[in-house]
Amino acid sequence: MTIFRMTMAAALALQLLACASQEIPDPDPLDSGMSDSSATTDEFDERDLGAGEEIPSDVDFYADGDLIMTIYFDFDQSEIRPDDQATLEQHANRLANDSGARVRLEGHADERGSREYNIGLGERRAQSVRRLLLIQGASAAQISTVSFGEERPAAFGSDEDSWALNRRVEIKYLN
Repeated sequence: MTIFRMTMAAALALQLLACASQEIPDPDPLDSGMSDSSATTDEFDERDLGAGEEIPSDVDFYADGDLIMTIYFDFDQSEIRPDDQATLEQHANRLANDSGARVRLEGHADERGSREYNIGLGERRAQSVRRLLLIQGASAAQISTVSFGEERPAAFGSDEDSWALNRRVEIKYLN
């Protein structure tokens, strides 16, 4: 039986040596595997650009075109500001038009007040955004809420500018 094991070990060692002696060339990082003529932009024109859905001009977007994902609140308030209504309407439309979309509303507060109070305030803020999304067409199954209170600040500091950035609800798409 030991002769069999020794023979198998020798055969395995010979196979490994044979594989190690073959040189496998490194791929050329500039070579994509496609010929030079397969991808051109010569035939590109702008005929079909802009054929999508028209976006209302009163909606706030970031410079790169993405919808705003943070709603800010006044001190000790959970009422949605009028200037955030259009942004939330766009989120509600996105949710209403895609039944598979899910969002988590993360409520936050600034450092003033007790931890318990700030957890409650963050929850009230998240629920306020949730109610508005539901009124505007999103379904309850698409929305979850969580409150982090003061535990996850967006800005560190004990001044009004930092506090203003921390009084927020962040809208996080989960899919």
